[in-house]
Amino acid sequence: MAAGFQVGQDIDEAQLAELERRQAVEGAVLRAGRLVSRRPRSEAELRTSLRRAGATSEVVDGVIERLRQAGEIDDLKFARAWVENRVDFRPRSAFALKIELQRKGVSGELIDQALAGFSDEEAAYQAAHKAARRLRGKDGPGFEQQLYAHLQRRGFGYDAISAAVRRVAAEAAAMEESEVRP
Repeated sequence: MAAGFQVGQDIDEAQLAELERRQAVEGAVLRAGRLVSRRPRSEAELRTSLRRAGATSEVVDGVIERLRQAGEIDDLKFARAWVENRVDFRPRSAFALKIELQRKGVSGELIDQALAGFSDEEAAYQAAHKAARRLRGKDGPGFEQQLYAHLQRRGFGYDAISAAVRRVAAEAAAMEESEVRP
């Protein structure tokens, strides 16, 4: 009825094929909409998901174009949101973020734009600061070694790690000193 047919009307093969194509596109649009509603997705992620669900290349292209026109897909916006989320919740180095975004199918040019203004030193400090709260009560060298290992696992380089560990260790020492004074 939505396609303009009436009950009892005869449908030829071409009309049936067109109805099936429309149904496939609508199903793929719904699937993509559900995925995008959970979290932002890159175009490559959506393409992969739709192909896994059995959508043809023609259907996938149509859905991607439709979502792009609706503003639901924007790889630069996705990359910036990804970086922002990581900075806020799970700080990583620029190198680690670049690899994550490449795995999500974002182009190198867009990754570079999303990482413009990103500071490895500040991100390393944020990660060290969060980890330091869990490590309270550890002794000096053990505390610093664990912080160093934590930052290394997140892809930070030696210079950023050293600066962050020194800064957090100095803050921890100052805090302990202020707690000891009457």
